[in-house]
Amino acid sequence: MSENSHDAGHDSTAQPMNPAIPDRPSLEGLEGKWDEQWESAKVYAFNRETSREKVFSIDTPPPTASGSLHIGHVFAYTQADILARFQRMTGKDVFYPMGWDDNGLPTERRVQNYFGVRCDPSLAYVENFEPPHRGGNAKTSKPQNQMPISRKNFIELCLELATEDEKAFEHTFRTLGLSVDWNLRYQTIDDNSRAVSQKAFLTHLKNGQVYQAEAPTPWDVTFRTAVAQAEQEDHDREGAYHRLGFTRVENGEKVYIETTRPELLPACVALVAHPDDERYKPLFGTKVLSPLFEVEVPVLAHPLAQADKGAGIAMICTFGDATDVIWWRELDLPTRAVIGRDGRIIEDAPWITSEAGRERFAELVGLTVFSAQKRVVEMVTETGDMVGEPKKITHPVKFYEKGDKPLEYVTSRQWYITNGGRDEPDGALRTALLKRGEELTWYPGFMASRYRNWVENLTGDWLVSRQRYFGVPIPVWYGLDEHGEIDYDRVLVPSEDRLPVDPTLDAPEGFEEAQRDQANGFTADPDVFDTWATSSLTPLLATGWLDDRDLFEKVYPMDLRPQGHDIIRTWLFSTVVRSHLLTDSLPWKGASINGWILDPDRKKMSKSKGNVVTPIDLLEKYGSDGVRYWAARARQGADTAFEEGQMKIGRRLAIKILNASKFALGFGEVASDPEGALPADPTAVTEPLDRAMLASLASVVDQASAAMAKLDYARAIEVIEPFFWTFCDDYIELVKNRAHGAAGEGPAASARAALQIALETLLRLFAPYLPFATDEVWSWWREGSVHAQAWPTSAPLAKAAAGQDESLLRVVSEAIISVRKVKSDAKVSQKTPMLRAHLALPEEALAQFESVRFDVCALGSIEELTLEASTDGAIMLSKVELGEPPAKKR
Repeated sequence: MSENSHDAGHDSTAQPMNPAIPDRPSLEGLEGKWDEQWESAKVYAFNRETSREKVFSIDTPPPTASGSLHIGHVFAYTQADILARFQRMTGKDVFYPMGWDDNGLPTERRVQNYFGVRCDPSLAYVENFEPPHRGGNAKTSKPQNQMPISRKNFIELCLELATEDEKAFEHTFRTLGLSVDWNLRYQTIDDNSRAVSQKAFLTHLKNGQVYQAEAPTPWDVTFRTAVAQAEQEDHDREGAYHRLGFTRVENGEKVYIETTRPELLPACVALVAHPDDERYKPLFGTKVLSPLFEVEVPVLAHPLAQADKGAGIAMICTFGDATDVIWWRELDLPTRAVIGRDGRIIEDAPWITSEAGRERFAELVGLTVFSAQKRVVEMVTETGDMVGEPKKITHPVKFYEKGDKPLEYVTSRQWYITNGGRDEPDGALRTALLKRGEELTWYPGFMASRYRNWVENLTGDWLVSRQRYFGVPIPVWYGLDEHGEIDYDRVLVPSEDRLPVDPTLDAPEGFEEAQRDQANGFTADPDVFDTWATSSLTPLLATGWLDDRDLFEKVYPMDLRPQGHDIIRTWLFSTVVRSHLLTDSLPWKGASINGWILDPDRKKMSKSKGNVVTPIDLLEKYGSDGVRYWAARARQGADTAFEEGQMKIGRRLAIKILNASKFALGFGEVASDPEGALPADPTAVTEPLDRAMLASLASVVDQASAAMAKLDYARAIEVIEPFFWTFCDDYIELVKNRAHGAAGEGPAASARAALQIALETLLRLFAPYLPFATDEVWSWWREGSVHAQAWPTSAPLAKAAAGQDESLLRVVSEAIISVRKVKSDAKVSQKTPMLRAHLALPEEALAQFESVRFDVCALGSIEELTLEASTDGAIMLSKVELGEPPAKKR
């Protein structure tokens, strides 16, 4: 028998009296059927005629439109969708857009590999360009095998591939059942997003909240772009301490340092030790010569030097890491950069003046950092400047989150947005941003500490310019002097009515295109914004901040930001910064934080680790409702194992909803509720067991509603699901004979009315979680969509229960468990008659139990049942005599 067959425990001979009920309910095909009907009926369309107090607006995470979605997206977006569906059922007009994060390095890298091209801005645009490949191969992933093309051609290919990826993304999300309004799509690279992003930047510029600086910058040598603090992550790497001897100028004595970066010896500008380190106090203020290159550098004191690290004295190089930058700035040291933007040793090092030093440096020019280190170690070994063998270590090294080589520090001119990292003396901005974090409601609450810790430990402002191509152009030009040199103090900006602009294609007001890059003319800022600089504006991109004041005032500040805990430091914090500076408010009232998906080794699933699972096969295998169930069982903020077993349970639950509903609706029409609050007349519910079931359901509604009001979707389903299984496995089995009329019309009518009242309530409770199965059943007997109905309340159920205590249902459930256990232990069919049995019950349940005797005896095939009060209040079945099992059907 297939899993979609009618449950064996139900009466398979009963035929549905409602012709809308299928003979064999199935999950197959529901996703396509209901997506089409929801779209046609505009079930999830936002009502523009609403008012702010009726709106619940959601700042939907725009997934990076590069490649394919993975199971982590399904996990996170399902949890947000459950909350959106609940709010809609509470009567809110839900503003639920969907964005695509098109621009940025992931798209560029995918385009390079897919088409076999790379961008060269010096090349001219080619009309009707056809790339050398479509689909990529092993060769196209290597830069030397990629065809150089113009910036405009490259951007066109980025747009083409992103558009195709977005179609696949939308198909997956529609299959998943996201209740977004697909008419509210946006892209982070479309005209509106570019205009909003440029308008925000120009507003910051006008208000003194952005600035340029030429300074040491974390740099990814593969992508050749600057990297912000929030985009960096530590990777544990093998390294080694090399003990190198510097020579004191005054007496020739050796001063030994230990370094993991010997290739930076030619960039050394000083030695440094802690001011309280007695070993080195006599050296402060003296000078030493560097090994190999014989450059004279001072020995200085600084409190960041660690006496217990290495030799306790370190060389300061420009630049090895962030600490070098601090020392360089605070000790006012010279800049002697030796690593270029391509990660190779540059040619110019005028501070090396000795002939031997220049010859040695010449051997390093053009080498990668790795090769240069190897050669320097060989040199210091040959000269005797290295003592002993290198001591191997494993230590954390900074990487760009999307890069595969360690970051270097190079000097470059970049744009920054103030974010409290280099705050004014009174710390006003950092304090204000910390306060914003306190104003925000966090789900779960402990995630607030991650925000606070990040803000408190910022070390610099937000670097927002990138030396890339597929992004929002920085909307400025610079004036050129009479020699054609750039005057960075002459920043030329467009009028806002021209936005969006591309300075590499458009000329500033007052200039002609012919004056580009000419003396007394202008030049474009060639950079684009960091992708987070646009993504941080999603509450403004989607809400009409730029040109739709009516919409903006109805949906902003938004009500909820759903997102992962790993991007609190990037997306959440940067959005708070932008909204604080641009609108003087939080961007949303609350933030719902989801966890990571972990693989079987308890490691985070991510594309970079190559351990992700794509969702479409899972959605087909278990049904979207089954996969959604797995996501719904995970608590906010909790990392969750990828577990197909939970998806199987979810599929089984969805099938059970179909089959149990078929039974409950298989008796035709029942008397309607005169007040219209319920699907059946509550006065028809006369039997205590039926009323007890509804009383129990009323309690479930109250508990689930309380949990959902706190956005605790996991707790709500933890309450709803167990009741449903009790309803199916115990209540339906108990009343099915009575519902068929075996005990008379009154008891039958009571069971039928109770079944329909409970079913409608359960469909509404499950609707946010299992949208396809619930709407399928709803369509069998009700008008419209279940997703356009109100979230259930307990009052009508309590009224129908007419004061009946829900404890009767628990007592009866325990009693039938005992009956089933006796037969299971005897290894006989549950249909085996029980000739006689004795049931001990709590004294207070004895009188009520008489009202359910018929149902219990019918379910257990009990011919003679005697009752007595138990001495300890326990429920116990004894003195059982079983009859002959029924003959097996041939």
